[in-house]
Amino acid sequence: MQEQEFRKLLDKYLDGSISENEQQLLNQFEEELIFESDSEYFKGDADKKKVQEALWSRVKPRTILHVLLHLNWRGVASVAAVLIGLLVVGNFYFQNSGLSANSPVPQNVITLELEDGSLKIIEENVSTTLMDSEGGILVQQKGNELVYLNSDVGSELIYNTLNVPFGKTFELRLSDGTKAHLNAGSSLKYPIKFLKNQDRNVFITGEAFLEVAKDSLRPFIVHTENIAVKVLGTKFNVSAYPEDETSDVVLIEGAVSLYESNKQIDLQNIVLLEPGYKGSFDKNNKEIKKVEVIASLYTAWMDGELVFRNMTFENITKKLERHFNVSIMNSNRELAGKKFNANFGNQSIENVLQELKVNYGIDFKIAQSGNITIY
Repeated sequence: MQEQEFRKLLDKYLDGSISENEQQLLNQFEEELIFESDSEYFKGDADKKKVQEALWSRVKPRTILHVLLHLNWRGVASVAAVLIGLLVVGNFYFQNSGLSANSPVPQNVITLELEDGSLKIIEENVSTTLMDSEGGILVQQKGNELVYLNSDVGSELIYNTLNVPFGKTFELRLSDGTKAHLNAGSSLKYPIKFLKNQDRNVFITGEAFLEVAKDSLRPFIVHTENIAVKVLGTKFNVSAYPEDETSDVVLIEGAVSLYESNKQIDLQNIVLLEPGYKGSFDKNNKEIKKVEVIASLYTAWMDGELVFRNMTFENITKKLERHFNVSIMNSNRELAGKKFNANFGNQSIENVLQELKVNYGIDFKIAQSGNITIY
């Protein structure tokens, strides 16, 4: 059954014009969802996503209400039963059909990697419950946020990893109440439950804003490739992309201890940050320096804004690639080391490049493929 055929059948069912043969096809589709995980209707993940989008876009509360109001009471029960069956079974099938460790991952999708290496694709802007392999509730999704059930302690450390691709952001609430907002091209590895009287350790690649739940008995430690950030309860932004020359921590509220990952914690190598300060680890000279900054500039990305302050053009292009999920080739090497200041709101990449051209004379070309060349 193709997507267009499914849409047509569902439309006919909702307006009452479906024929007996068409009704049988729709019933067969429902049975396939229930009994056959390798249904002939789904040739791949793209097909699954298309049918899911079709189902959810057509079966809306107001549509259901309209149908029920125009049916006699004898038809209400059967309509409700079929719609609920399609919604519940279809949603369960799609949301819980994880990818194995060896399955190819679709491009540009948010994924949740489980302890066993399997992946679950996270659809955006939906509310649902994700189940674990044993049928228990793993995590609830509320729009663009994953929420783990509040839990004081666990008996063992079981890790999940949330992966956010270029061009997207996503939010996460851990079992201790800590909130994390992940920027494009980032991942966060974390326990689904923390242990009693032990440090709360998480691991970040990329950029995230964290609002850490206070717990004086269990310090919260954020690990990146080069640095670690130790807190008890605070708000801060950490940026640690592998391709960047520095790893940065900007403190919004509270206090944090910043130190190099491969060194033992002592007074000699700890850098303490106060609100409004940035601590930067230089990957070349292996030093951590702190400087006072306008902290809001470093969290503007959560509102979809791009702010560049005294930033090299090379680093600007990296941020543009992550933010817009584009490929940029700079053929004007003289620009690479030059530093610029710029502010951009929720604009398209075309508008951003046009402003750079007007203000700084930076020329560009966008190919039909979407690839960008700077001249």
